[in-house]
Amino acid sequence: MSNQSQTTVFGVDQRIVALGFARMADAMGNSFLIVVLPLYIASNYVHGTFFGFTESMITGLVIGLFGLVSSFFQPITGIVSDKYGKRTIFVIAGLAIFTLANISYSFADTYWTMLIIRSVQGLAAALTITTSVALVSEVSLPVNRGRNMGIYNSFRLVGFGLGPLLSGVMIESGPYHFPVLGEVNGFIAAFMFAALMAFISVILVSFLVNDPEETKPSTGKVSFRFTSDDPDKILDPIFALGLSTFIMSSGFSLLAAIEPQINQRFDQGAFMFALEFSAMVGMLAITQPIVGSLSDKYGRKRFILTGLILLGPITFLQGLSVESWQLIVTRLLQGISGAMVLAPALALAGDLTENGQSGSKLSILTVAFGIGISFGSFMSGFTVQFGFLVPFAIGAVLALIGALLVYTQVPNK
Repeated sequence: MSNQSQTTVFGVDQRIVALGFARMADAMGNSFLIVVLPLYIASNYVHGTFFGFTESMITGLVIGLFGLVSSFFQPITGIVSDKYGKRTIFVIAGLAIFTLANISYSFADTYWTMLIIRSVQGLAAALTITTSVALVSEVSLPVNRGRNMGIYNSFRLVGFGLGPLLSGVMIESGPYHFPVLGEVNGFIAAFMFAALMAFISVILVSFLVNDPEETKPSTGKVSFRFTSDDPDKILDPIFALGLSTFIMSSGFSLLAAIEPQINQRFDQGAFMFALEFSAMVGMLAITQPIVGSLSDKYGRKRFILTGLILLGPITFLQGLSVESWQLIVTRLLQGISGAMVLAPALALAGDLTENGQSGSKLSILTVAFGIGISFGSFMSGFTVQFGFLVPFAIGAVLALIGALLVYTQVPNK
């Protein structure tokens, strides 16, 4: 952690703001592409074959590759950054690769090139995510780590929420006319905008963020522990926090794969579904800094535990909803409960990390969050055939199991 006097923005270390904006940019770029890429693949700009896959299969592979590649490389990035005691250079490298990859889509005209570029983006995300979270932890003190984690995550969620909205507007409003480039269609404009956001982040991080002087190369053997060295506990506390993060994020994405069933159940359209989905994201972004600050003052574990306990009945009630407004209300409550888990869990993992191993240890939580998002979508899509309530009931049970894990395996801090 850094005790140096640093420039602040509204009382927040400028490095936290710069890192938050950087994460917002790559989250916006990723969510931007979730909307743009399926349309781009379905257009006349992309052609070719890929082992006989259908267009929808290729689209799913292109979208999913990002998370798979990112999850694979995040722990590696964490270990390497711990070994050399460097974080900022990884963040800058990741954002620079993001910039080039986003521009590269403008020249992609085959399925193979789309897959390669998407994989490169996953690597870029791995470089950025793990080291930026580690930096937030290391430039923070125990008295403000929860608040700073909340602020950082709120930036990310704002980017993730704005991306789809902006991309839809940009595509529909094209083509555009630029002084030098001439006429540019909506797809190219969207790729250019995503690249511009990443490039601005490169500049901000380069000038405003530095590795704390106290961050040294790891002094201990970098390893991922699953079991505890405390005879009274079974699981390593950071691994237990990772499992609780996985459970929480899987509940976030239960709606994603069952949009048709939800729209049919509530007799609603795409706009209302978007409102229901975004309600949780918006509330999570608003409440995380608040909850993070409270956890700095009153302790982390009690918030994580309370959030998981509340997620149980709240998730179950989503499956019982019969009106759109009911689902919106429960999603808002889910956002508040999720905020009680996410920011304090990251802060507590930072509190428990020693010997310059923030990168590798915190990667457990960042990977768990991403895999949880994918698992929640898969689980709901598979189990909804047994009844609308089933995926939500499973999510509720998992949340209570997560609460039990935190209660028994995580120290009181």
